[in-house]
Amino acid sequence: MRTYETTLPGGARLVGYLREPTVEMPAYNIRPAVIILPSGGYSHCSNRESDPVAMRFLAAGYQTFVLYYTVTDLRPGPLRWQPMLDAAGAVLLLRRHAEEFHLNPDKIALCGFSAGGHLAACAAVLWDQPEVQQALGITGTEARPNAVALGYPVITMGQYTHAGSARNLAGEDADLLARMSLENQIRPGLPPFFIWHTVADRAVPVQNSLMLADALEAYDDSYELHLFARGDHGSSTCNAEVNTPMPHNAAWLPLCIGWLNETLDFSLDTAPGGQG
Repeated sequence: MRTYETTLPGGARLVGYLREPTVEMPAYNIRPAVIILPSGGYSHCSNRESDPVAMRFLAAGYQTFVLYYTVTDLRPGPLRWQPMLDAAGAVLLLRRHAEEFHLNPDKIALCGFSAGGHLAACAAVLWDQPEVQQALGITGTEARPNAVALGYPVITMGQYTHAGSARNLAGEDADLLARMSLENQIRPGLPPFFIWHTVADRAVPVQNSLMLADALEAYDDSYELHLFARGDHGSSTCNAEVNTPMPHNAAWLPLCIGWLNETLDFSLDTAPGGQG
């Protein structure tokens, strides 16, 4: 394994954990990739949802990256489109350097939590907006992820939003708040979504995930939704390492990995098929 680190044009930091090609495992020399987007209310990137999550996907066979995107601890808010440019730019970088990273450019997923979940969903929904395409100098689908996994995501900028996330991202800009209310931006043909949330979450109400699922259902977009009755916000991998030991809720991770394996046609447990 090797590590990789780079700084994106806007200043975001991308850290990768990469399996190297081997003679002994030739069927797995090219792998899918997952980019982790930690939580933090767009003010910071939480350590709790960076390496601990990345190591789980690495163990499942994925080339894994953590994106430390632009937050208000690093520059004054509102951040506006910069975090979205970070996320789309990370997808673009992986796709353009797929050979260097030994990954399949058609199998790039995002996994985001809370505000990072909002950002991952933005990347799946708003990837073709003029503000993104013009800034990145693209016109096609290069920045569109192939799948998205969301943990207790911020989705709306309305009644059920996380006030700090909305303020740090869009300030008082009513038009931008409306555009970043993703329940109103859903359309047909989006990448598949995996969503999980706890009903007891008081920081980011479960209505965020329910509104997203309702909108995806209305447009016949593919999604999987899991709700857990108990658990506070920010539970990450739901174990003692991240200070949130909840064995029942920890089921989200194998569920997510199984869903992602099926979605991207990849597995370490069955004979290789289309994952090359």
